[in-house]
Amino acid sequence: MRTDIYQSPLCERYASKEMQSIFSNDRKFSTWRKLWIALAESEQELGLPISDEQIQEMKSQIYNIDYEKAKKYESELRHDVMAHVHTFGDACPKAAGIIHLGATSCYVGDNTDIILMQSALVQIKNLLLNAVEALSEFAMEYKALPTLAYTHFQAAQPTTVGKRACLWMNDLLFDIEQLDFQLNNLRLLGCKGTTGTGASFLELFDGDEEKVEQLEQKIADKIGFSKCQYVSGQTYTRKADFAVLQVLSGIAQSASKFSGDIRLLSHLKEVDEPFEEKQIGSSAMAYKRNPMRSERIASLARYVMCDLQNTAITASAQWFERTLDDSANKRLSVPEAFLATDAILNLYINVIRGLKVYPAVIKKHLDAELPFMATENILMYCVKNKGGDRQELHEAIRRHSVKAAEQVKLYGKENDLIERIKGDSIFDLTESELETLLEPAKFTGMAEHQCEKFVTEVVRPLLEREQCKNVEAQINV
Repeated sequence: MRTDIYQSPLCERYASKEMQSIFSNDRKFSTWRKLWIALAESEQELGLPISDEQIQEMKSQIYNIDYEKAKKYESELRHDVMAHVHTFGDACPKAAGIIHLGATSCYVGDNTDIILMQSALVQIKNLLLNAVEALSEFAMEYKALPTLAYTHFQAAQPTTVGKRACLWMNDLLFDIEQLDFQLNNLRLLGCKGTTGTGASFLELFDGDEEKVEQLEQKIADKIGFSKCQYVSGQTYTRKADFAVLQVLSGIAQSASKFSGDIRLLSHLKEVDEPFEEKQIGSSAMAYKRNPMRSERIASLARYVMCDLQNTAITASAQWFERTLDDSANKRLSVPEAFLATDAILNLYINVIRGLKVYPAVIKKHLDAELPFMATENILMYCVKNKGGDRQELHEAIRRHSVKAAEQVKLYGKENDLIERIKGDSIFDLTESELETLLEPAKFTGMAEHQCEKFVTEVVRPLLEREQCKNVEAQINV
Protein backbone atom coordinates (compact mmCIF):
# COMPACT_ATOMS: atom_id res chain seq x y z
CA MET A 1 0.00 0.00 0.00
CA ARG A 2 1.35 3.42 -0.98
CA THR A 3 1.61 5.78 1.99
CA ASP A 4 3.12 8.79 0.24
CA ILE A 5 0.13 9.63 -1.99
CA TYR A 6 -3.64 9.95 -1.54
CA GLN A 7 -5.58 6.70 -1.77
CA SER A 8 -9.36 6.58 -2.08
CA PRO A 9 -10.97 5.52 1.23
CA LEU A 10 -13.68 3.81 -0.82
CA CYS A 11 -11.10 1.20 -1.81
CA GLU A 12 -8.88 1.28 1.27
CA ARG A 13 -11.62 1.16 3.88
CA TYR A 14 -15.12 0.59 2.59
CA ALA A 15 -15.98 -1.17 -0.68
CA SER A 16 -15.77 -4.93 -1.23
CA LYS A 17 -13.10 -6.57 -3.38
CA GLU A 18 -15.83 -7.71 -5.79
CA MET A 19 -17.02 -4.18 -6.51
CA GLN A 20 -13.47 -2.87 -6.72
CA SER A 21 -12.75 -5.59 -9.28
CA ILE A 22 -15.68 -4.53 -11.48
CA PHE A 23 -14.26 -1.02 -11.83
CA SER A 24 -10.61 -2.09 -11.97
CA ASN A 25 -8.27 -1.29 -14.86
CA ASP A 26 -8.01 -4.99 -15.65
CA ARG A 27 -11.78 -5.28 -16.13
CA LYS A 28 -12.02 -2.01 -18.04
CA PHE A 29 -9.25 -2.55 -20.54
CA SER A 30 -9.88 -6.25 -21.09
CA THR A 31 -13.48 -5.26 -21.89
CA TRP A 32 -12.14 -2.75 -24.43
CA ARG A 33 -10.25 -5.60 -26.07
CA LYS A 34 -13.32 -7.87 -26.06
CA LEU A 35 -15.26 -5.09 -27.77
CA TRP A 36 -12.55 -4.73 -30.42
CA ILE A 37 -12.71 -8.47 -30.99
CA ALA A 38 -16.52 -8.41 -31.23
CA LEU A 39 -16.22 -5.59 -33.78
CA ALA A 40 -13.62 -7.47 -35.86
CA GLU A 41 -15.57 -10.75 -35.76
CA SER A 42 -18.80 -9.02 -36.81
CA GLU A 43 -17.07 -7.10 -39.60
CA GLN A 44 -15.56 -10.37 -40.82
CA GLU A 45 -18.96 -12.10 -40.78
CA LEU A 46 -20.35 -9.28 -42.88
CA GLY A 47 -17.67 -9.61 -45.53
CA LEU A 48 -14.74 -7.39 -44.57
CA PRO A 49 -11.24 -8.87 -45.21
CA ILE A 50 -10.36 -9.86 -41.64
CA SER A 51 -8.77 -13.28 -41.10
CA ASP A 52 -9.40 -15.91 -38.46
CA GLU A 53 -5.69 -15.69 -37.64
CA GLN A 54 -6.02 -11.99 -36.79
CA ILE A 55 -9.00 -12.62 -34.55
CA GLN A 56 -7.33 -15.53 -32.77
CA GLU A 57 -4.25 -13.40 -32.18
CA MET A 58 -6.43 -10.70 -30.58
CA LYS A 59 -8.21 -13.26 -28.39
CA SER A 60 -4.89 -14.63 -27.14
CA GLN A 61 -3.88 -11.19 -25.86
CA ILE A 62 -7.08 -10.06 -24.08
CA TYR A 63 -5.50 -10.09 -20.62
CA ASN A 64 -1.88 -9.43 -21.60
CA ILE A 65 -2.04 -5.68 -21.02
CA ASP A 66 1.23 -3.78 -20.88
CA TYR A 67 0.22 -0.85 -18.69
CA GLU A 68 3.64 0.78 -18.79
CA LYS A 69 3.60 0.81 -22.58
CA ALA A 70 0.05 2.19 -22.62
CA LYS A 71 1.09 4.93 -20.20
CA LYS A 72 4.03 5.84 -22.43
CA TYR A 73 1.81 5.99 -25.52
CA GLU A 74 -0.74 8.16 -23.71
CA SER A 75 1.94 10.61 -22.57
CA GLU A 76 2.86 11.06 -26.24
CA LEU A 77 -0.60 10.88 -27.87
CA ARG A 78 -2.66 12.50 -25.08
CA HIS A 79 -5.43 10.06 -25.94
CA ASP A 80 -6.22 7.05 -23.75
CA VAL A 81 -8.09 5.01 -26.35
CA MET A 82 -5.42 5.41 -29.05
CA ALA A 83 -2.76 4.57 -26.47
CA HIS A 84 -4.48 1.24 -25.88
CA VAL A 85 -5.10 0.68 -29.60
CA HIS A 86 -1.35 0.92 -30.14
CA THR A 87 -0.57 -1.20 -27.06
CA PHE A 88 -2.97 -3.91 -28.24
CA GLY A 89 -1.56 -3.64 -31.76
CA ASP A 90 1.99 -4.16 -30.48
CA ALA A 91 0.81 -7.35 -28.77
CA CYS A 92 -1.05 -8.41 -31.95
CA PRO A 93 1.16 -7.40 -34.90
CA LYS A 94 -0.87 -9.38 -37.44
CA ALA A 95 -4.13 -7.78 -36.31
CA ALA A 96 -2.76 -4.28 -35.64
CA GLY A 97 -4.13 -2.86 -38.88
CA ILE A 98 -7.77 -3.85 -38.26
CA ILE A 99 -8.12 -3.05 -34.55
CA HIS A 100 -10.75 -0.33 -33.97
CA LEU A 101 -11.71 -0.37 -37.67
CA GLY A 102 -14.42 2.23 -38.33
CA ALA A 103 -14.93 2.94 -34.64
CA THR A 104 -14.63 6.06 -32.51
CA SER A 105 -13.33 6.23 -28.94
CA CYS A 106 -16.81 5.99 -27.46
CA TYR A 107 -17.26 2.59 -29.06
CA VAL A 108 -15.03 1.11 -26.38
CA GLY A 109 -15.44 3.79 -23.71
CA ASP A 110 -19.22 4.07 -23.61
CA ASN A 111 -20.02 0.43 -24.28
CA THR A 112 -17.63 -0.57 -21.50
CA ASP A 113 -19.29 1.87 -19.10
CA ILE A 114 -22.67 0.23 -19.79
CA ILE A 115 -21.23 -3.27 -19.41
CA LEU A 116 -19.56 -2.41 -16.09
CA MET A 117 -22.69 -0.71 -14.76
CA GLN A 118 -24.66 -3.83 -15.65
CA SER A 119 -22.23 -6.04 -13.70
CA ALA A 120 -22.25 -3.60 -10.78
CA LEU A 121 -26.07 -3.48 -10.69
CA VAL A 122 -26.17 -7.28 -10.55
CA GLN A 123 -23.76 -7.17 -7.59
CA ILE A 124 -25.85 -4.48 -5.87
CA LYS A 125 -29.04 -6.47 -6.42
CA ASN A 126 -27.52 -9.53 -4.76
CA LEU A 127 -26.54 -7.42 -1.76
CA LEU A 128 -30.07 -5.99 -1.60
CA LEU A 129 -31.56 -9.48 -1.63
CA ASN A 130 -29.21 -10.53 1.18
CA ALA A 131 -30.29 -7.52 3.21
CA VAL A 132 -33.96 -8.33 2.60
CA GLU A 133 -33.42 -11.96 3.56
CA ALA A 134 -31.72 -10.95 6.82
CA LEU A 135 -34.51 -8.48 7.56
CA SER A 136 -37.19 -11.09 6.88
CA GLU A 137 -35.63 -13.49 9.38
CA PHE A 138 -35.34 -10.71 11.94
CA ALA A 139 -38.94 -9.62 11.33
CA MET A 140 -40.35 -13.10 11.82
CA GLU A 141 -38.34 -13.64 14.99
CA TYR A 142 -39.76 -10.47 16.54
CA LYS A 143 -43.13 -10.30 14.76
CA ALA A 144 -45.07 -10.44 18.04
CA LEU A 145 -42.79 -8.42 20.35
CA PRO A 146 -44.68 -5.22 21.24
CA THR A 147 -42.69 -2.02 21.16
CA LEU A 148 -43.44 1.65 21.50
CA ALA A 149 -44.02 3.26 18.11
CA TYR A 150 -43.32 6.92 17.49
CA THR A 151 -44.63 9.75 15.40
CA HIS A 152 -42.47 12.90 15.47
CA PHE A 153 -40.30 10.81 17.84
CA GLN A 154 -43.09 11.21 20.38
CA ALA A 155 -44.71 8.12 21.87
CA ALA A 156 -47.66 6.96 19.78
CA GLN A 157 -49.58 3.68 19.45
CA PRO A 158 -47.50 0.53 19.94
CA THR A 159 -46.34 -1.65 17.05
CA THR A 160 -44.12 -4.73 17.06
CA VAL A 161 -40.39 -4.95 16.47
CA GLY A 162 -41.02 -7.23 13.51
CA LYS A 163 -43.52 -4.85 11.91
CA ARG A 164 -41.02 -2.01 12.16
CA ALA A 165 -38.47 -4.19 10.34
CA CYS A 166 -41.07 -4.65 7.58
CA LEU A 167 -40.96 -0.89 6.98
CA TRP A 168 -37.21 -1.11 6.37
CA MET A 169 -37.77 -4.14 4.15
CA ASN A 170 -40.50 -2.44 2.14
CA ASP A 171 -38.12 0.39 1.23
CA LEU A 172 -35.58 -2.11 -0.08
CA LEU A 173 -38.24 -3.91 -2.13
CA PHE A 174 -39.02 -0.58 -3.77
CA ASP A 175 -35.32 -0.20 -4.55
CA ILE A 176 -35.19 -3.70 -6.08
CA GLU A 177 -38.10 -2.81 -8.36
CA GLN A 178 -36.31 0.33 -9.52
CA LEU A 179 -33.05 -1.57 -9.99
CA ASP A 180 -34.74 -4.29 -12.06
CA PHE A 181 -36.32 -1.68 -14.31
CA GLN A 182 -32.98 0.00 -15.03
CA LEU A 183 -31.13 -3.31 -15.37
CA ASN A 184 -33.66 -4.63 -17.88
CA ASN A 185 -33.56 -1.39 -19.88
CA LEU A 186 -29.80 -0.89 -20.10
CA ARG A 187 -28.79 -0.57 -23.74
CA LEU A 188 -25.34 -0.63 -25.31
CA LEU A 189 -24.29 2.40 -27.27
CA GLY A 190 -23.56 0.11 -30.21
CA CYS A 191 -21.30 1.28 -33.04
CA LYS A 192 -22.71 4.50 -34.41
CA GLY A 193 -19.52 6.37 -35.25
CA THR A 194 -18.33 9.91 -34.72
CA THR A 195 -21.66 11.75 -34.63
CA GLY A 196 -24.03 8.80 -34.32
CA THR A 197 -24.80 8.54 -38.04
CA GLY A 198 -22.83 5.36 -38.72
CA ALA A 199 -21.14 7.09 -41.67
CA SER A 200 -17.78 5.34 -41.26
CA PHE A 201 -19.39 1.90 -41.23
CA LEU A 202 -21.60 2.77 -44.19
CA GLU A 203 -18.41 3.60 -46.06
CA LEU A 204 -16.79 0.31 -45.03
CA PHE A 205 -19.79 -1.64 -46.31
CA ASP A 206 -20.07 0.30 -49.58
CA GLY A 207 -23.34 1.98 -48.68
CA ASP A 208 -25.12 -1.19 -47.47
CA GLU A 209 -27.37 0.14 -44.69
CA GLU A 210 -28.63 -3.32 -43.78
CA LYS A 211 -25.08 -4.50 -43.01
CA VAL A 212 -24.47 -1.46 -40.80
CA GLU A 213 -27.57 -2.35 -38.78
CA GLN A 214 -26.59 -6.02 -38.67
CA LEU A 215 -23.11 -5.08 -37.45
CA GLU A 216 -24.52 -3.36 -34.39
CA GLN A 217 -26.84 -6.25 -33.51
CA LYS A 218 -24.07 -8.81 -33.97
CA ILE A 219 -21.82 -6.90 -31.57
CA ALA A 220 -24.62 -6.64 -28.99
CA ASP A 221 -25.29 -10.39 -29.23
CA LYS A 222 -21.61 -11.23 -28.74
CA ILE A 223 -21.37 -8.96 -25.69
CA GLY A 224 -24.57 -10.33 -24.15
CA PHE A 225 -26.98 -7.46 -24.73
CA SER A 226 -30.25 -7.65 -26.61
CA LYS A 227 -30.57 -3.94 -27.37
CA CYS A 228 -28.53 -0.92 -28.40
CA GLN A 229 -29.50 2.73 -28.19
CA TYR A 230 -31.99 3.49 -30.96
CA VAL A 231 -30.33 6.82 -31.71
CA SER A 232 -27.33 8.64 -30.29
CA GLY A 233 -24.69 11.21 -30.98
CA GLN A 234 -21.16 9.98 -30.46
CA THR A 235 -22.12 8.98 -26.90
CA TYR A 236 -25.11 7.31 -25.32
CA THR A 237 -27.36 9.83 -23.61
CA ARG A 238 -25.92 10.75 -20.25
CA LYS A 239 -29.42 10.48 -18.82
CA ALA A 240 -28.67 6.75 -18.66
CA ASP A 241 -26.03 7.42 -15.99
CA PHE A 242 -28.51 9.59 -14.09
CA ALA A 243 -31.14 6.83 -14.24
CA VAL A 244 -28.72 4.24 -12.85
CA LEU A 245 -27.47 6.52 -10.08
CA GLN A 246 -31.07 7.32 -9.15
CA VAL A 247 -31.32 3.66 -8.16
CA LEU A 248 -28.19 3.95 -6.01
CA SER A 249 -29.48 7.18 -4.47
CA GLY A 250 -32.74 5.41 -3.61
CA ILE A 251 -30.83 2.60 -1.90
CA ALA A 252 -28.80 5.20 0.01
CA GLN A 253 -32.03 6.87 1.14
CA SER A 254 -33.44 3.56 2.40
CA ALA A 255 -30.23 2.62 4.17
CA SER A 256 -29.87 6.04 5.76
CA LYS A 257 -33.42 5.85 7.14
CA PHE A 258 -32.65 2.39 8.54
CA SER A 259 -29.39 3.56 10.09
CA GLY A 260 -31.12 6.56 11.66
CA ASP A 261 -33.69 4.30 13.29
CA ILE A 262 -30.95 2.00 14.61
CA ARG A 263 -29.05 4.97 16.03
CA LEU A 264 -32.16 6.23 17.82
CA LEU A 265 -32.95 2.76 19.15
CA SER A 266 -29.34 2.44 20.32
CA HIS A 267 -29.76 5.69 22.23
CA LEU A 268 -32.87 4.22 23.85
CA LYS A 269 -30.82 1.10 24.69
CA GLU A 270 -33.40 -1.10 22.97
CA VAL A 271 -30.89 -2.52 20.47
CA ASP A 272 -27.14 -2.75 19.89
CA GLU A 273 -25.50 -3.17 16.51
CA PRO A 274 -22.68 -5.78 16.34
CA PHE A 275 -19.77 -4.92 18.60
CA GLU A 276 -16.48 -6.81 18.44
CA GLU A 277 -14.86 -8.24 21.57
CA LYS A 278 -12.00 -5.73 21.54
CA GLN A 279 -13.81 -2.89 19.77
CA ILE A 280 -13.39 0.56 21.32
CA GLY A 281 -16.44 2.81 21.29
CA SER A 282 -14.66 5.98 22.37
CA SER A 283 -11.03 6.93 22.90
CA ALA A 284 -12.01 8.86 26.02
CA MET A 285 -15.12 7.11 27.36
CA ALA A 286 -14.29 3.43 27.64
CA TYR A 287 -17.86 2.41 28.52
CA LYS A 288 -19.40 3.64 25.26
CA ARG A 289 -20.78 1.46 22.47
CA ASN A 290 -21.32 3.96 19.70
CA PRO A 291 -23.35 2.73 16.70
CA MET A 292 -20.43 3.43 14.36
CA ARG A 293 -21.57 1.08 11.58
CA SER A 294 -24.96 2.74 11.35
CA GLU A 295 -23.24 6.12 11.45
CA ARG A 296 -21.00 5.01 8.59
CA ILE A 297 -24.05 3.97 6.59
CA ALA A 298 -25.51 7.44 7.07
CA SER A 299 -22.23 9.09 6.13
CA LEU A 300 -21.71 7.11 2.92
CA ALA A 301 -25.39 7.41 2.01
CA ARG A 302 -25.09 11.19 2.15
CA TYR A 303 -22.22 10.97 -0.35
CA VAL A 304 -24.21 8.81 -2.78
CA MET A 305 -27.28 11.04 -2.64
CA CYS A 306 -25.15 14.11 -3.35
CA ASP A 307 -23.22 12.30 -6.08
CA LEU A 308 -26.45 11.91 -8.07
CA GLN A 309 -26.24 15.62 -8.88
CA ASN A 310 -23.04 14.99 -10.86
CA THR A 311 -24.93 12.89 -13.39
CA ALA A 312 -27.84 15.32 -13.50
CA ILE A 313 -25.60 18.28 -14.32
CA THR A 314 -23.51 16.24 -16.76
CA ALA A 315 -26.60 15.10 -18.66
CA SER A 316 -27.87 18.67 -18.87
CA ALA A 317 -24.54 20.13 -20.06
CA GLN A 318 -23.90 18.03 -23.18
CA TRP A 319 -23.51 19.99 -26.44
CA PHE A 320 -25.04 18.67 -29.64
CA GLU A 321 -23.54 15.27 -30.59
CA ARG A 322 -20.54 15.24 -28.22
CA THR A 323 -18.58 17.26 -25.70
CA LEU A 324 -15.81 16.09 -23.39
CA ASP A 325 -16.80 17.78 -20.15
CA ASP A 326 -18.47 14.53 -19.10
CA SER A 327 -15.38 12.32 -19.19
CA ALA A 328 -13.44 13.29 -16.08
CA ASN A 329 -16.64 13.58 -14.07
CA LYS A 330 -17.91 10.14 -15.14
CA ARG A 331 -14.61 8.51 -14.21
CA LEU A 332 -15.27 9.62 -10.62
CA SER A 333 -19.00 9.88 -10.10
CA VAL A 334 -20.23 6.56 -11.49
CA PRO A 335 -17.68 4.08 -10.06
CA GLU A 336 -17.56 5.83 -6.70
CA ALA A 337 -21.35 5.79 -6.37
CA PHE A 338 -21.26 2.02 -6.86
CA LEU A 339 -18.32 1.54 -4.49
CA ALA A 340 -20.05 3.57 -1.77
CA THR A 341 -23.41 1.79 -2.25
CA ASP A 342 -21.63 -1.56 -2.08
CA ALA A 343 -20.08 -0.51 1.24
CA ILE A 344 -23.45 0.72 2.53
CA LEU A 345 -25.19 -2.59 1.81
CA ASN A 346 -22.38 -4.68 3.28
CA LEU A 347 -22.74 -2.63 6.46
CA TYR A 348 -26.54 -2.95 6.36
CA ILE A 349 -26.32 -6.75 6.11
CA ASN A 350 -23.77 -6.91 8.92
CA VAL A 351 -25.85 -4.75 11.24
CA ILE A 352 -29.18 -6.52 10.77
CA ARG A 353 -27.66 -10.00 10.97
CA GLY A 354 -25.94 -9.14 14.23
CA LEU A 355 -28.49 -6.76 15.76
CA LYS A 356 -29.02 -7.46 19.45
CA VAL A 357 -32.50 -6.73 20.83
CA TYR A 358 -33.25 -6.03 24.50
CA PRO A 359 -36.90 -7.00 25.21
CA ALA A 360 -36.74 -5.93 28.88
CA VAL A 361 -35.79 -2.36 27.98
CA ILE A 362 -38.41 -2.31 25.22
CA LYS A 363 -41.04 -3.42 27.74
CA LYS A 364 -39.91 -0.79 30.25
CA HIS A 365 -40.37 2.01 27.71
CA LEU A 366 -43.72 0.64 26.61
CA ASP A 367 -44.94 0.25 30.19
CA ALA A 368 -44.06 3.88 30.90
CA GLU A 369 -46.42 5.11 28.16
CA LEU A 370 -49.03 2.37 28.06
CA PRO A 371 -51.17 3.76 30.90
CA PHE A 372 -51.98 6.86 28.86
CA MET A 373 -52.69 4.78 25.76
CA ALA A 374 -54.90 2.39 27.70
CA THR A 375 -57.25 5.07 29.04
CA GLU A 376 -59.68 4.85 26.12
CA ASN A 377 -59.95 1.09 26.51
CA ILE A 378 -60.45 1.53 30.27
CA LEU A 379 -63.15 4.10 29.62
CA MET A 380 -65.06 1.86 27.20
CA TYR A 381 -64.70 -1.19 29.44
CA CYS A 382 -66.05 0.61 32.50
CA VAL A 383 -69.05 2.00 30.61
CA LYS A 384 -69.84 -1.35 29.00
CA ASN A 385 -69.17 -3.73 31.91
CA LYS A 386 -69.42 -1.59 35.05
CA GLY A 387 -72.37 0.62 34.17
CA GLY A 388 -70.26 3.78 34.50
CA ASP A 389 -71.11 7.23 33.19
CA ARG A 390 -68.94 8.00 30.18
CA GLN A 391 -68.59 11.73 30.88
CA GLU A 392 -67.78 11.28 34.56
CA LEU A 393 -65.22 8.60 33.78
CA HIS A 394 -63.67 10.79 31.08
CA GLU A 395 -63.25 13.66 33.52
CA ALA A 396 -61.73 11.36 36.15
CA ILE A 397 -59.22 10.03 33.62
CA ARG A 398 -58.33 13.55 32.51
CA ARG A 399 -57.72 14.64 36.10
CA HIS A 400 -55.62 11.58 36.96
CA SER A 401 -53.63 11.89 33.72
CA VAL A 402 -52.66 15.47 34.49
CA LYS A 403 -51.46 14.48 37.97
CA ALA A 404 -49.56 11.45 36.65
CA ALA A 405 -47.87 13.57 33.97
CA GLU A 406 -46.77 16.03 36.65
CA GLN A 407 -45.11 13.21 38.57
CA VAL A 408 -43.19 12.15 35.46
CA LYS A 409 -42.22 15.55 34.07
CA LEU A 410 -41.76 17.69 37.18
CA TYR A 411 -40.34 15.14 39.59
CA GLY A 412 -38.90 12.41 37.36
CA LYS A 413 -41.03 9.75 39.01
CA GLU A 414 -42.67 6.70 37.47
CA ASN A 415 -46.00 6.99 35.70
CA ASP A 416 -48.54 6.18 38.43
CA LEU A 417 -51.71 6.70 36.37
CA ILE A 418 -52.82 3.08 36.70
CA GLU A 419 -52.34 3.16 40.48
CA ARG A 420 -54.51 6.28 40.60
CA ILE A 421 -57.23 4.65 38.50
CA LYS A 422 -57.04 1.47 40.56
CA GLY A 423 -57.51 3.48 43.74
CA ASP A 424 -60.51 5.45 42.43
CA SER A 425 -63.81 3.73 43.24
CA ILE A 426 -65.55 5.34 40.27
CA PHE A 427 -63.79 2.81 38.01
CA ASP A 428 -64.39 -0.22 40.26
CA LEU A 429 -61.58 -2.20 38.57
CA THR A 430 -59.78 -5.21 40.00
CA GLU A 431 -56.06 -5.92 39.62
CA SER A 432 -56.86 -8.77 37.24
CA GLU A 433 -59.10 -6.59 35.07
CA LEU A 434 -56.44 -3.92 34.80
CA GLU A 435 -53.75 -6.44 33.85
CA THR A 436 -55.99 -7.70 31.06
CA LEU A 437 -56.75 -4.17 29.85
CA LEU A 438 -53.05 -3.30 29.87
CA GLU A 439 -51.87 -6.34 27.92
CA PRO A 440 -49.49 -4.76 25.30
CA ALA A 441 -50.62 -7.10 22.52
CA LYS A 442 -54.06 -5.51 22.68
CA PHE A 443 -52.60 -2.22 21.45
CA THR A 444 -50.53 -3.38 18.47
CA GLY A 445 -53.50 -3.76 16.15
CA MET A 446 -52.72 -5.96 13.12
CA ALA A 447 -48.96 -5.47 13.38
CA GLU A 448 -48.12 -9.16 13.90
CA HIS A 449 -50.53 -10.26 11.18
CA GLN A 450 -49.22 -7.63 8.75
CA CYS A 451 -45.64 -8.69 9.41
CA GLU A 452 -46.33 -12.37 8.87
CA LYS A 453 -48.43 -11.78 5.75
CA PHE A 454 -45.87 -9.41 4.21
CA VAL A 455 -42.98 -11.82 4.76
CA THR A 456 -44.80 -14.98 3.66
CA GLU A 457 -46.78 -13.58 0.73
CA VAL A 458 -44.44 -10.91 -0.64
CA VAL A 459 -40.87 -11.28 0.59
CA ARG A 460 -40.29 -15.02 0.61
CA PRO A 461 -41.73 -15.59 -2.88
CA LEU A 462 -39.36 -12.87 -4.14
CA LEU A 463 -36.36 -14.48 -2.45
CA GLU A 464 -37.31 -17.93 -3.79
CA ARG A 465 -37.71 -16.49 -7.28
CA GLU A 466 -34.39 -14.69 -7.24
CA GLN A 467 -32.35 -17.36 -5.41
CA CYS A 468 -29.74 -14.86 -4.28
CA LYS A 469 -26.18 -15.89 -3.63
CA ASN A 470 -25.38 -15.68 0.07
CA VAL A 471 -22.97 -12.89 0.94
CA GLU A 472 -20.57 -12.78 3.87
CA ALA A 473 -20.75 -9.06 4.59
CA GLN A 474 -17.36 -7.42 4.16
CA ILE A 475 -16.49 -4.79 6.79
CA ASN A 476 -12.94 -3.76 5.98
CA VAL A 477 -12.32 -1.40 8.91
